[in-house]
Amino acid sequence: MRREYPEAPIVGVGAVVIDGTKVLLVRRGQEPLKGEWSLPGGALELGETLQQGVVREVLEETGLIVAPGGIIEILDRIILDRITQDEASGRVRYHYVLIDFVCHVTGGALGPATDAEEVRWVERDQLQNGFRLAPVTVAVIEKAFRLG
Repeated sequence: MRREYPEAPIVGVGAVVIDGTKVLLVRRGQEPLKGEWSLPGGALELGETLQQGVVREVLEETGLIVAPGGIIEILDRIILDRITQDEASGRVRYHYVLIDFVCHVTGGALGPATDAEEVRWVERDQLQNGFRLAPVTVAVIEKAFRLG
């Protein structure tokens, strides 16, 4: 299935990897959101469970092995084509149904891999300092901290 201009929504998984008061962020190396900071994650592969997918995605992007806990949030991520900076054409360029899990590190070595340009542990109180995270991403991270 094509990721860009798909015929149907794509299931994706995301990881809110927490270590004390820090959360793991990745700077995307590929579209969608190339160059932007977000949570590790990506599209589920055929035959893979949600938990297997989130473990694989975190390992592929960050080099870390994680244990997924509970689901934090399920949400849509729909990105429309842009005619201009302020006007959308209405054509769906990307559509993901995302399932975000709280995760904890069990092994591996931190470093950017596959489609991540950079990976970084960020203190909870520093999330608003230069990372330009989507408000929904910050809300999911805060919910993960509250849930533990």
